[in-house]
Amino acid sequence: MSDEHDPGDTPADDATELAGSQDEVPQAPAPGRVPTPQSHFASRFGGLKGAIAPLITTLLAFMMGGLVVVLTGKNPIKVYHAIFNGTGINWFFHVGHYSARIPFSTHKFWFPWDTASIAAQNLQQTLLLTTPIILTALALSFAFRCGLFNIGGQGQYLAGTIFAVWLGSSFNSMNPAVHVILCLLVGTLAGAAWAGIAGILKATVGAHEVISTIMLNWIAIWVGSYLFGQGGPLQGSEASVPISNDIVEGAKLPVFWGLKLLQGLSVGIFIAVAMLVVYWIIINRTTLGYEVRAVGFNPEAARYGGISVARNYFLAMAISGAFAGLAGAIDITGWEYRIGETDIHANQIGFIGLAAGLLGRNTAVGVGFASLLFGALINGTSGRQLDPSIFRPELAGNLTTIIQGLVVLFVGLNLGGVAAWIKRRRRAT
Repeated sequence: MSDEHDPGDTPADDATELAGSQDEVPQAPAPGRVPTPQSHFASRFGGLKGAIAPLITTLLAFMMGGLVVVLTGKNPIKVYHAIFNGTGINWFFHVGHYSARIPFSTHKFWFPWDTASIAAQNLQQTLLLTTPIILTALALSFAFRCGLFNIGGQGQYLAGTIFAVWLGSSFNSMNPAVHVILCLLVGTLAGAAWAGIAGILKATVGAHEVISTIMLNWIAIWVGSYLFGQGGPLQGSEASVPISNDIVEGAKLPVFWGLKLLQGLSVGIFIAVAMLVVYWIIINRTTLGYEVRAVGFNPEAARYGGISVARNYFLAMAISGAFAGLAGAIDITGWEYRIGETDIHANQIGFIGLAAGLLGRNTAVGVGFASLLFGALINGTSGRQLDPSIFRPELAGNLTTIIQGLVVLFVGLNLGGVAAWIKRRRRAT
């Protein structure tokens, strides 16, 4: 979409684009729309409207990752094929005559894919990982639309996780539907409140959100370590194990595909997809979204136009944190069911979401596909999916991290902008 913010452009760059040169007559933007540099980029690269830049970024990242595989003495094509099979996405290519059970019933119907195959189980795991990545990517994207760089998705995710575990392991006699909704709602509000701290600091004293969100990440990590660590107030009944109690059955999201004991896919994936739609509607079809984008392009111009910059800074951060907090709550109620001190330090979903948001160019569709890509990579390179004879799983995990880092690097280089600049130079000569 032409009105979406290119992550490679800063608010200052956007202001320059909007202002134009002194020789040009500025054109008033259409109501509800703010012109962006991405519209110029799209015109240079055909009708893809900027989609080609993420594709090139991804291809380059995988090509360089393949060079790393070659240095280990392995065939990159064979390794990538094994990783692809481990993701479960190949399930869609195994078409036949099967039957599937209608979720939450005993009735069956004809279905073209085998829902109980190994590939199906792999796909379930991929989608479980994709769910929180979508939401933490939205946490970055929404703030970015307001000119803020929210690196605190990890801390906001943990805030939602902590409250979901606390509520989910309490109130045993509560109605199941109310209980699970309460866990999700409070987890969402916890993430919003955690990010709102950075928003308030930005709006009142001008504290840079990158610094404040990084500090809040560490605060969330060490608070969680205290709560669930040895002797912590939320440690489970096993005194020797620094882990929480499992949440009660009534606080668990329904599993509609697969077995709950084998981490089947819960309805959380539908919540994440719904949040992509909510994000698109807020950004493109509401007054709040217009104000957020206006502040992101030029805070001073937005203030001159009567928009409260401080209010939008706070709201943008709070809504971003709500997405990340919901991700933590869904993970707890959807398949993890508990959290330990080791999990708090090892979990990196918030940072993976950051890469997915950048690759997805802060668009709803882009974030969805980028999150699926990273979720598939993580699952496909896990020890239980990848044959050690093809590629060592511990090295494959590092390969995933390398590809994620390359994606962030290439997005930062703004390859599309470089290509457009080269094309302009050629025309000038």
